Amino acid sequence: MKVLLELMRIILIFGIAGTFFSVMVNGIYSNIGVDTEQFGWIGSVAILLLLFVWYRNKLQFSGWYAGKGKEKLPKTATRVLIICSLLLLCAPPIL
Repeated sequence: MKVLLELMRIILIFGIAGTFFSVMVNGIYSNIGVDTEQFGWIGSVAILLLLFVWYRNKLQFSGWYAGKGKEKLPKTATRVLIICSLLLLCAPPIL
């Protein structure tokens, strides 16, 4: 049961926070003249990467699931994912 609760929590976090931040990023893109129909998905992928890092490094330790495999991402993986996400966020205005 706790696994299902944690799965629902993950879906809600990624769904609600992902939608909220993607709408914000697409609003910023449209204000600076980026074609969001063509390049908006790149910002959404960047947001999902950031949410993944946030969940794995912080949020998984405050949930219902108490099984094996609960450890932070390695520092190099965290840095690489955050840098990739920032590059993806900066890419649409350049393209």
